[in-house]
Amino acid sequence: MTATSRVSIPMKKLVVVLALVACGPKHGSSVGNSTGSGDEPVTPKDNRTALEKRRDAACETLGPRMTSCALEDAKADLAAGKVTQKQFDQDTASGVLKKNTEEFIKACEKAQYSSRQVRVLEVCQKEEPECGPLLACLDNLNKQ
Repeated sequence: MTATSRVSIPMKKLVVVLALVACGPKHGSSVGNSTGSGDEPVTPKDNRTALEKRRDAACETLGPRMTSCALEDAKADLAAGKVTQKQFDQDTASGVLKKNTEEFIKACEKAQYSSRQVRVLEVCQKEEPECGPLLACLDNLNKQ
C-alpha cells in the first residue's frame, strides 16, 4: 500500500464527495491592484459574486463535517477489522485530518456551481446532522 492510498481507503466517502464538489469548470480568482505608495498594506478587493461568497461559506462549514464523516468511516473500518490500528492511527492523525479538510474546502471553492447547487450545499449541511443522510443529500449536487 502506498503512502497516498493509505489516506484514501478509510476515507472513501470524503473522496467521493470531494470528487462531486470538484466537478465542473474552474474559475480564477482576481486580486485588486495596488495604486498606493507602498507604505500601506494592500488588502485585495473581494471580487467574488454573492453566489461565490455563499458557495465559499458553505464549503468552509462543510469541510470539517466531511472530515468528521470520514473519521467515522475509519472508526467503523477499524472496528470491522478492515484496517489495522497502526493504519487507522496513520490515516486519522490530526495532520492528515486537517489536510483532508483543507483539500476539500479548496476543491469545493474552486468549483463553479449554479445557484441550485450552492443551495444544495447550504441545505444539506444545515439540515442533515448524520453523515449518511448528508452524503445522500450531497448526491443532489449533480442531479438535474
